[in-house]
Amino acid sequence: EYPLHRHVSGFTSSLRTSSAEAFVPTSVDISNSLRRPHQKPAILRKISAAQQLSASEVVTHLGQTVVLASGTLSVLLHCEAVGNPKPTISWAKNGEEVKYNDRILLQPDDSLQILAPVEADVGFYACNASSALGSDTVSIAVTLAGKPLIKASRATVVNTESPAVTVDIGSTVKTIQRANVTISCQVAGVPEAEVTWFKNKVKLSSAHHLHDGLLLIANVSLSDQGLYSCKAANLRGEVTESSQLLVLEPPRPLPYLEDLTAMLSSAETSTHSVLTSPSGTKMTVSPGSSALIGCAVDGHPTPNITWLYSGEPLSLRHRLLAAGRILQILNVSDAPDGEFSCLAQNEAGSLTQKTSLAIQEYRWSVDKLTACSASCGHKGVQLPQLRCLLDGAEVNISHCKEKPKPALQPVACNRRDCPSRWMVTSWSPCTRSCGGGIQMRRVTCQRLTAKGSSVPMSNEACAQVSKRPVDTQNCNRQPCVEWVASSWGQCNGPCIGPRLAVQHRQIFCQTKDGTSVSSDQCSALPRPLSTQNCWTDICGVHWRVSLWTVCTATCGNYGFQSRRVDCVHVRTNKPVLEHHCSWRPRPVNWQRCNITPCENGRLLRGWEALQGKGGERRQSRLSEMQHCTPC
Repeated sequence: EYPLHRHVSGFTSSLRTSSAEAFVPTSVDISNSLRRPHQKPAILRKISAAQQLSASEVVTHLGQTVVLASGTLSVLLHCEAVGNPKPTISWAKNGEEVKYNDRILLQPDDSLQILAPVEADVGFYACNASSALGSDTVSIAVTLAGKPLIKASRATVVNTESPAVTVDIGSTVKTIQRANVTISCQVAGVPEAEVTWFKNKVKLSSAHHLHDGLLLIANVSLSDQGLYSCKAANLRGEVTESSQLLVLEPPRPLPYLEDLTAMLSSAETSTHSVLTSPSGTKMTVSPGSSALIGCAVDGHPTPNITWLYSGEPLSLRHRLLAAGRILQILNVSDAPDGEFSCLAQNEAGSLTQKTSLAIQEYRWSVDKLTACSASCGHKGVQLPQLRCLLDGAEVNISHCKEKPKPALQPVACNRRDCPSRWMVTSWSPCTRSCGGGIQMRRVTCQRLTAKGSSVPMSNEACAQVSKRPVDTQNCNRQPCVEWVASSWGQCNGPCIGPRLAVQHRQIFCQTKDGTSVSSDQCSALPRPLSTQNCWTDICGVHWRVSLWTVCTATCGNYGFQSRRVDCVHVRTNKPVLEHHCSWRPRPVNWQRCNITPCENGRLLRGWEALQGKGGERRQSRLSEMQHCTPC
């Protein structure tokens, strides 16, 4: 089999090659290879000078450099390949497929012919031989005499697995750490060009170089990242191509997340937090609380983080914090079951970390009992204490209201015989209600058994335990008192009705022997009345009124009339003081009259009429009325 690759230093000036000889890999026997059933494609390299069949036509094999002159009319590039099955030949220029036309032709023997070459035809031509078993590629440079030409690529190469990668200068290389990266800078030029390498515009020492324009960066690390440039220079000029090297680091877990610690310090006390891990973590949370889930990962470039719940995109209420590295679940009750996971991805790979939340449940507990209700005997019981617990801690009982309550059964306790003790009956009623009496009770020594029966014991048995209670005591020692009233006073108070007045007497609190004491000592006794109604002739009075006087006007708004109102005794009909009649409303003694509009002269005639019919007394009274202003 032919080797897939063998680098041939053929990109040199054709003037340097003095002999023409064909090179075929030693492992290949051309005559035998045609009979072999299977063979990978292999292109035959020929190291020889370009043959000039005439001054205007150049014929060359791959692995050489063709220098175009002003009189060159044709360039023929041979590509000979072997393999079984027969490989397919294709041509590319500077990494792009050659587009054939009436000037650039593909000959029947798969040679590429360029008619009337121009400056635009300058570049690197690659012949590719491919079949189902593989492929082989060899390049040839076509250039002008002048400044050098560099074979450049604009591809982006991403290496996430291979321990070694080789690219053409101009490519962007993204590779994992510890891989070996080789950058090829193939140069053609007449006169011969000198190659110099740079990293970030700083010249590299010869220790980094390999032969034939190759740069090896072994065991790549983050410090090797940068822009690598290849400069080819000769007497006619210089050209530079560059490749960007980016070192990839697949996502890896971190033991902590600073952003999560900072957020917890400012969060509510009910907020829980947990970090995800590749193997999975677990956290127990209380119902209705919030939770912060951290995805502590690192990588280069910085991984993108996607959060999932039970393997699906998040649909519950949440927030993404710290550039997506922290997931806040607003209410953990929205996610009763399932697993949260964060998927961290970058160009170097991916990492999944996960965690599970277990929601605590409120539950009833009857693990505590009240103190025993008795120290001995047959009635001692303990009642279970019903408590609501969350994660072993007691919480408000309202949290368990939706949970069925367990049955509470009293527990018997201290069911044993009691020591002998004094038993007493209730006190008898006091022998006197006041002034000092006596009451008694019965005192016996007994023992209460565990079955509930009382066994009489000797007084000595109880006396050893406690002093015998008294069976007699004094009672109602307060003095005997009573209310005492004086005689009723005269019935001459203010009248409250016809012939009806009020009379008074004094009330005292005193002892049986006549000693006056504070009224408070008689407060428990019904107090006698200190006032009462009485009949008296003095209150036999009523209001007496006279007839109304003639109205002072026959019309208008100023007419009024008056009458006399007196309080008189019913029997004697003589006036008395008005306050004796105050229990009845006093009648009015004046009123307005003849309130009607007046006609011309009617008011004057009315006054004249009054004057003509009355005597001196009436005339004097009317004169007085003329100077009054009605109310």
